[in-house]
Amino acid sequence: MRLSSKAKELIDGRNFASVATLMEDGSPQVAPLWVDREGDAIIVLNTTRSRQRTRNLARDGRVALTIFDQANPYSNVSIRGRAVEITEAGAEEHIDRMSMKYLGKPYPYEDRAPKDPRVLIRVEAERIHEET
Repeated sequence: MRLSSKAKELIDGRNFASVATLMEDGSPQVAPLWVDREGDAIIVLNTTRSRQRTRNLARDGRVALTIFDQANPYSNVSIRGRAVEITEAGAEEHIDRMSMKYLGKPYPYEDRAPKDPRVLIRVEAERIHEET
């Protein structure tokens, strides 16, 4: 499914996503994340291999995200989809781009953990709901 214009606008801005995954017992796990996209169809999350969300999505790819407009939280996009790839390839370079977007500077070296590599999680949207 293609991302809507509003979804692309919110993802491209400095807006956070609340990302919900499923624990093994079926209960939800939610965390705020920086969010990015590739083209018109793929949402990209950058996290580390050891995070609960990564383990959850490796086991069950179902995911829900809500991206809020930081200037008006009542304006948001909710997306339900599926993680289609979890990879370390390009994740270190990507976190620097995301840090420039959100913080205006490269990702701090002291926050990098070589024993816990960064991963990119690519998500395909299956449903999109918009609030204005």
